[in-house]
Amino acid sequence: MSKKSILTEYWEFLKYRKKFWLLPILVIMMGLGLVLYFAQTSTVAPFIYTLF
Repeated sequence: MSKKSILTEYWEFLKYRKKFWLLPILVIMMGLGLVLYFAQTSTVAPFIYTLF
């Protein structure tokens, strides 16, 4: 069994099943994850908290 990354497998799933409408969902979830990560680990946290 070859070792593929999750993103590679996800992209192949989208191509094969032709479900490209799922791509914006992934992008938004990754963006929110990055915002939450930086909200915990940076000095910008007080400014990010005011957005929510």
